[in-house]
Amino acid sequence: MASLRDLYPIPDIDPCWTVPQGFESAFDWEYDDGRKQMMHLYQKGKDMQWDALSRIDWDEQLGAENPMEIPDETQGISYTPVWARMDKKEQAEMRQHFQAWTTSQFMQGEQAALICAAKIVQQVPDLDAKFYASTQVMDEARHVEAYKKLLQKFGVAYPMTKPLQTLVDQALRDSRWDMTYLAMQVVIEGLALAAFSNIRDIAKNSLAQQVNAYVMQDESRHVAFGRLTLKEYYPQLTQKERDEREEFLVEACYHMRDRFEAREIYEILDLPADECIQAQFESGYLQHFRSMLFQRIVPIVRDVGLWSDKIQAAYREMGVIDFAQTDYSALSARDNERAEEFDEINKRKRQEYVEDVAALGAKVAAAE
Repeated sequence: MASLRDLYPIPDIDPCWTVPQGFESAFDWEYDDGRKQMMHLYQKGKDMQWDALSRIDWDEQLGAENPMEIPDETQGISYTPVWARMDKKEQAEMRQHFQAWTTSQFMQGEQAALICAAKIVQQVPDLDAKFYASTQVMDEARHVEAYKKLLQKFGVAYPMTKPLQTLVDQALRDSRWDMTYLAMQVVIEGLALAAFSNIRDIAKNSLAQQVNAYVMQDESRHVAFGRLTLKEYYPQLTQKERDEREEFLVEACYHMRDRFEAREIYEILDLPADECIQAQFESGYLQHFRSMLFQRIVPIVRDVGLWSDKIQAAYREMGVIDFAQTDYSALSARDNERAEEFDEINKRKRQEYVEDVAALGAKVAAAE
């Protein structure tokens, strides 16, 4: 099977991206029992490990006309003259590329999370946090595996976008361990959860729903990990140190909000990129989606204590300040319920398959 790099329609993509780093690896010689909440998360991380090959029903296929079976409005250009000029074949190709681009960013972000989690294991000073972060490393490897298998069914894939690459670069280069948490566990993971839930809830294709539901079940724990650690650590900072974190946070949130431009899709498909992007940002759906991206992150930012006038002003300007009142625990509980619902569906399907095979065997035996 071809590597995903062979599926990139963009030429001359380097096979490897390296980020020079300079930080200290911390060993904890105390080996104490650790914080109760952190060790509870660690136990959950162990208990909830799963196999991407066996838990997901990979026999499910993606459709040719609309792979994940999602509404055209999600593309942002469905009401434009550009879309109206396309024939059915061109529209199908647009859906394929747009959905593959979105899924590619999910996969690329998961590899970034894999590397950041490994960095946290080295950097964070407390052994209980190292324990939990080690379970996240395995989670993220599994997520990359799952999205890779899903992307191979599209037949096309895309590299990491520049805005996401810039933020990941900052998270990896910064020598302060909490900045890796803030960038990955809070910003990237928090916004990713909102994007995953969008596909999970609006897609009609069962495979796309499953992959995103199962990944979200893990990611909710990851965000809780960052939330717990930073909530304990940030009260210890000086005002200057808090100001530095908040400045980074504001920049990162704007950066991530604006990363859904997808210019490369329009250029690859030889469409008027500027016209498409303008229409995309003016579409009611995309404006709503860009706001909903912050449903998960705003309550976490408030909870960890980075809630200055500057942060609130930025979220007010983005139109997302009301998410501060979101019941994050309820969202996490729903994520777990949705994953378990798919487990029940797949369990029934496997049972029906076994029963069908048994019935066929009995029929053959009777005929003999």
